[in-house]
Amino acid sequence: MPIFRLLLVALAALTATVIAFPRSVPNGIGHLGSLAETFLPWLALAVPVLLGLAWWRRSMAGVLAALVPMVAWLTQFGGHLLPRGDQPHHLVAVQHNVSDENADPAGTARKLIAARPDVIGLEELVPAARPAWDAALGVEYPYRTVQGTVGLWSRYPLAEAALVDIRPHGVGPDWNRGLRAVARTPQGDIAIYVAHLPSVRIGLGGFDSVRRDESAHRLGAVLAAEPVDRILLLGDLNSTVDDRGLRPVATLMAAPPRDFAFSWPARAPLARIDQILSRGMTVTKIRSLPRTGSDHLPIAADIRL
Repeated sequence: MPIFRLLLVALAALTATVIAFPRSVPNGIGHLGSLAETFLPWLALAVPVLLGLAWWRRSMAGVLAALVPMVAWLTQFGGHLLPRGDQPHHLVAVQHNVSDENADPAGTARKLIAARPDVIGLEELVPAARPAWDAALGVEYPYRTVQGTVGLWSRYPLAEAALVDIRPHGVGPDWNRGLRAVARTPQGDIAIYVAHLPSVRIGLGGFDSVRRDESAHRLGAVLAAEPVDRILLLGDLNSTVDDRGLRPVATLMAAPPRDFAFSWPARAPLARIDQILSRGMTVTKIRSLPRTGSDHLPIAADIRL
């Protein structure tokens, strides 16, 4: 087999393997496994490239090889493309990193309220903007708690509101990005968490997620000890649920529905790093909401209790 054809087949096989078995990518060097899992759906872009190269060299073997990663992608993500009608649900939740540079809290709030949520979790709430958020959301959502830079607004009474410490090692006491409250809904109590895990960085050393991963371990430990049967987690977790760095959290919660609902970056969304996860309930649908004054898109979820 000519070298070019052999290389084409090898690249197709490698791409298909990563799509079908992302955990096969090691995480020991630069957290490459986490990086691949974060942007896994975009490996579909390799298929037209492989097909183009095969056509250029008139290689039928290359064309057939390029179809293998396409089949692997459809197996993993084909369900995301199927139309999903509305299903019965009891609760609507909205999650949004509003950005600490958001110059239009009132306009952002109107777009969130338009989704008719019952609870709203927000991150990057700066003290100077707090009055604006309270004014914009307080009429329809009279119950709220804000801890550090995260907040929760609710149609239902909130009890036991408290800070949740998810600080990674070496971060000062003024870094407060987690909260817990119990919502008294007509269907019973729900423990609601709002969390903002540390950011990740992509640089010469690879995918730097050390602090994010440590914070995820701390959040997972708190969720594991939660005494309330029904749990709702709203948060900017700074990765997708496929990222192995979020396993301490994701393994404790139900798998989200097969919806893309990308949330970041707002200008050209590439991944859903904002999450709405549940335990003891079922998230039936997740969708992205219209762009606001943030660099993230809001997401909304229908939840069946």
